[in-house]
Amino acid sequence: MTTGTATTGPVTSENVSPAAAVAAVDHATWQKDCRAVMDQALPYLKERIAQAGPGEKQALVLDIDNTSLETDFGFSYPQPANEPVLEVARYAQEHGVDLFFVTARPGIISLPTEYNLDHAGYEVSGLYVRGFFDLFKDVAAYKTAQRAEIESNGYTIIANIGNSATDLSGGHAERTYKLPDYDGQLS
Repeated sequence: MTTGTATTGPVTSENVSPAAAVAAVDHATWQKDCRAVMDQALPYLKERIAQAGPGEKQALVLDIDNTSLETDFGFSYPQPANEPVLEVARYAQEHGVDLFFVTARPGIISLPTEYNLDHAGYEVSGLYVRGFFDLFKDVAAYKTAQRAEIESNGYTIIANIGNSATDLSGGHAERTYKLPDYDGQLS
């Protein structure tokens, strides 16, 4: 499998100091930066979905906080969808791709989390939350193991989208797309 990482828009840790990045984080900037990444992901997904082999079960893996949902910008419950990501996810759903959500959220809030994702417009094929013993594991290792489990169930993970390195490290996806986190300022 190949791994490619898309880059974010103009406010990144590579070209702006951490203090300036934090000051520049507002909803409009974040949405513009998320859109820039999803504008790279959608053409790939369209091409990859069209190339599905006979019987191939394709999956899209998504993080939740500040990826699928506007956790730091949505000050209500249910939290709103991150629209650029939802648009890509809807395209994938409409073309037979299953959506799996892998999050560091604890399992105790799995029901409200799934309700929120459904309410926001996502069709949840699988939700992976951390059980009690998973809370003591390294987040990146936990998320990698969940993607490996999805593959072991016969899926090809054609893309993995998240806003943290822990969402994307460890392989088990043909492509990865990193949304901005502004030097960890967004969870």
